[in-house]
Amino acid sequence: MKKKFWTAFLISLVCFSIIFTIAGKYLSDNNIVDFSQEDDSEDEFKDEILFLFMGIDANGGIEKIKENRNKEGDRYIETGNRTDTMMLCKFNFKTGETNILSIPRDTRVRIRGRKNEYKINAAYSYGGPYLAVDTVKDFLNVDLKYYVTVDYLAVKEIVDAIGGIKIDVPQDMKHNDIPSLRINIKKGFQTLNGDKAIEFLRYRGYKEADIGRIKAQQMFIKEFIKQVLKPKNIIKLPKMINAYFDYIDTNIPLNSMVKAVTNANKLNMENVKTETIPGDGKKIGKEDFWIYDENKTKELTDEMFEDFLIK
Repeated sequence: MKKKFWTAFLISLVCFSIIFTIAGKYLSDNNIVDFSQEDDSEDEFKDEILFLFMGIDANGGIEKIKENRNKEGDRYIETGNRTDTMMLCKFNFKTGETNILSIPRDTRVRIRGRKNEYKINAAYSYGGPYLAVDTVKDFLNVDLKYYVTVDYLAVKEIVDAIGGIKIDVPQDMKHNDIPSLRINIKKGFQTLNGDKAIEFLRYRGYKEADIGRIKAQQMFIKEFIKQVLKPKNIIKLPKMINAYFDYIDTNIPLNSMVKAVTNANKLNMENVKTETIPGDGKKIGKEDFWIYDENKTKELTDEMFEDFLIK
């Protein structure tokens, strides 16, 4: 069981998610998991789980977002924070198969309660995690209920905890948006500390714009897990766990995830499939959008999330 515990945790760091399978008591005691909904997981979770991962730049304010949501009691709560990263994730705990579909933040979609189509990353700002979930559900026609939201500060803390991440930076990265965002990273193989890792993940100055950024993020994830899995980093896991819990929000039922850990040793990075919503960039008015290819997107969704399609 101990081996499964650490395996589940390490794999979770890659996808910023499965961590909930290995720390039930901590999650419950610290009110990290949202128990406001009835837990019908006994029938719902067999071998797979589907959830939306969202990365936000809340500057440590994710606790405030959770507090406001819980106080209001409404399903949709305005947060003022747009998602910087959105990934639809499916895990099969029996086979170890993992599918991750990246959704460009500028994807033009219909958002509930809005007259015109707009960027999908605005859904979290307009109505919090549940509006983001419902937007992706409508967009891809999948039976999506669960989410995991992570503040970027979690990445900073974990990267610093393992002494930095070694990565081959594909190009010079320089951007100045005073005071909110300054990026200055040289091309080439180097070790990034937590702050530089955040800069790397947020940089968008690629020829392919947000698509280039998604490719860089996917590369980062794969390198991240390789380095976290090194024996020298095992002793640093408690520190990483504490850092991670401070910056997450989820509605995944606790006992469902604890149940899933019994098969966690079958999770395998070699079975991880990553794809991106196909389409093309287009300027509409003064704003840049990602116009998704409807047919190709449907084919990709049908292939990756067949068991969760809404019939």
